Amino acid sequence: MSTASALSPEVLAKYQPVIGLEVHVQLLTKTKAFCGCVNLYGGEPNTHVCPVCLGLPGALPVLNEQAVEFAVLTGAALNCTINPVSIFARKNYFYPDSPKGYQISQYDKPTCEHGYLDIPDGNGGLKRIGITRAHMEEDAGKSIHDGFPDSVTRSYIDLNRCGTPLIEIVSEPDLRSPQEAFDYLTKLKEILLYAGVSDCNMEEGSLRCDANVSIMLKGADKFGTKAEVKNVNSFRFIRSALEYEIERQVEILESGGKVAQETRLYNSAEGVTYSMRSKEQAHDYRYFPEPDLPPLLISEEWKNEILKGLPELPEAKRTRLIAEYGITEKDAETLTASASFADQFEAAAKASKSPKRVAALITSELTGRLNASGLELEQSPVSMKGLAMAADLAESGELSSKMLKQLLDISFEKGEDFPVVYEREKPQQISDTSVIEKMIDEVIAANPKQVEQFKGGKTTVSAFFVGQVMRLSKGQANPALLNELVIKKLNQ
Repeated sequence: MSTASALSPEVLAKYQPVIGLEVHVQLLTKTKAFCGCVNLYGGEPNTHVCPVCLGLPGALPVLNEQAVEFAVLTGAALNCTINPVSIFARKNYFYPDSPKGYQISQYDKPTCEHGYLDIPDGNGGLKRIGITRAHMEEDAGKSIHDGFPDSVTRSYIDLNRCGTPLIEIVSEPDLRSPQEAFDYLTKLKEILLYAGVSDCNMEEGSLRCDANVSIMLKGADKFGTKAEVKNVNSFRFIRSALEYEIERQVEILESGGKVAQETRLYNSAEGVTYSMRSKEQAHDYRYFPEPDLPPLLISEEWKNEILKGLPELPEAKRTRLIAEYGITEKDAETLTASASFADQFEAAAKASKSPKRVAALITSELTGRLNASGLELEQSPVSMKGLAMAADLAESGELSSKMLKQLLDISFEKGEDFPVVYEREKPQQISDTSVIEKMIDEVIAANPKQVEQFKGGKTTVSAFFVGQVMRLSKGQANPALLNELVIKKLNQ
């Protein structure tokens, strides 16, 4: 097959991608889904195992109550219906990392279904993506291959992950572009982190995504044959894999071929997908009710008790912060990137007389320095209390923006909180009118050309004089007073 990039934009524009995502989320329970083994990433291979997760004869599963609670929280966060009765099923398949020869999952009667998630539509509005189901299941073990993908010489099985509790979140095929898939996953991860049900660490496999993608001619009413793309370990790679797969399928159809229903692997180094195996249909798994587990009954009383633990979710938090503190939508997006970030902002905002200034300092000054230093918010030398103090000093005019930046630079250089640096450096702002006027007179005398421009009607040139006086005062002139006096002097 020729490279997908050989296709013209006109050819690609004839087709409409159709994308659905299956996201597997490992839950942050202390123990596994159906036994008492520790639910912990890593460890020596095959040490976090017992007869239940090894599938030994006579070992019976017992459902983890905390996993059910996390499933209910997940469903509620995704606007799902929480079913009062759900059934566990056996999903039968034979693979080395599944010692029982089946996976305990849910099929036709899941715990949560019929939900949705809203993503940006690209035009300032929102597009609703349906969620078919969010069902409970257990994870399989892990196969490790020497030499993969070039030449596998040996394979090993680590069963530590067997029995880890999962939620599989299945979207409707409502996504129409790789970017929409990226936005959906970003939003989903944000919600799951806020809900506290998973750490969503893709490197450790606690969030994994399979993408089903097909194409059809625009205007057609029937979906094309889909391929499933697996083995993608970042949202950015998922977007790239979908872009490649869409173009691959277009090229097949344009050349008169047929797209095969199959599972494909994505190679991020090459940016291409490879055929792995033909895709199984649901009946191939021979689902049937799990005989060792009774139906899961979630009473209205228990559900309501669980939902008391659902925290304020990102969208609701953004709306509230904008309303309560008068911050911009852009600042609200940044400040709610994580629940801890939002909580720390609120603590600072409540300690300050100017919440809007606090928000501006976090987004314009603090985050930039953290990124440049390779630090997380929790590692910042400037505390939120210190930032509130800085905001108040700037708002009152006691600190110019230049002085504030200098003090924050010192805080990061020395690893000291803002109040400590401020007390030691104690920069004095010049608010003496006669001193500032003297400097203004000096700058005016040195710049007659700019004075003529001002008198000629170009009033914006006053900013030039403000800047020159600021430089002369080493950033210590009171900004508000300086602006007032510059205009007054120039008008004279």
